[in-house]
Amino acid sequence: MAGLKEGYIQVYTGDGKGKTTAALGLTLRAYGYGLKIFIAQFIKGKKYNEIKALEKFKDNVIVKQYGNGCFIRKKPSKTDIEMAENGLKEIRQILTSGNYDVVIMDEINVAMYFDLLKVEDVIELIKLKPEKVELILTGRKVAPQILEMADLVTEMKEVKHYYAKGVIAREGIER
Repeated sequence: MAGLKEGYIQVYTGDGKGKTTAALGLTLRAYGYGLKIFIAQFIKGKKYNEIKALEKFKDNVIVKQYGNGCFIRKKPSKTDIEMAENGLKEIRQILTSGNYDVVIMDEINVAMYFDLLKVEDVIELIKLKPEKVELILTGRKVAPQILEMADLVTEMKEVKHYYAKGVIAREGIER
């Protein structure tokens, strides 16, 4: 394993498109260097095209989903909450296992915002991050406490988007 000399905490947030895409770009770069990556997707529960593509890298990239699908337009169910909480417990073990150089918690900010997870519990997990592990958190509505802990924060800002013209998500581009 190539390994990292030092790992940081990164946050990709904001109302613009590209948070998960940025984390996946980092995944591709880390994979090319020989790093081991674990991607935890909160809320999401479908086999998106990026998940299908990442299966080709399964020797160094593991993806696990902790959601039933997007519930954003309705209240999360008890099952949604349980899946997120179980995911956080599992990631605590993964983060500290020494088996991964990069751990990505995709949409975890949204999971906290919709009260699937407590901010305090995520903060406790972040505090467990080993020195040589890169930790990435994505999603809109990031909690101020998480911003405070981060070493790098990128805010995606929507300037213009063709969704406003009625264009739906396209296969291979947005999904």
